[in-house]
Amino acid sequence: MENTQIVRMWTGWVRPEDRTAYAAYVESTGISAYRSTPGNLDAWLLARGTGDGRVEITTLSRWESMEAVRSFAGDDPEQAVFYADDDRYLVDRETRVKHFELAAS
Repeated sequence: MENTQIVRMWTGWVRPEDRTAYAAYVESTGISAYRSTPGNLDAWLLARGTGDGRVEITTLSRWESMEAVRSFAGDDPEQAVFYADDDRYLVDRETRVKHFELAAS
């Protein structure tokens, strides 16, 4: 698996009125940290209304290998990485992330 590109996915939910501020916050924290870690190939921040009064925020990042992911996330790469103001915005969150092998691009 070390020669296979990895896609890392995490999801959290915010109030609609916090969508823009939280997106900017994640861009300056998590997405910036992804992009500055050696072995990161690219990263995206996705948002969508869920119809239940929340906005779903998903981060996707693509990595050269699981070793590159570990250099960002630490020894337990399935553990989500949170930042100081996440509690201010998030109404719910995944505490574990998903990793996928990139099967086609």
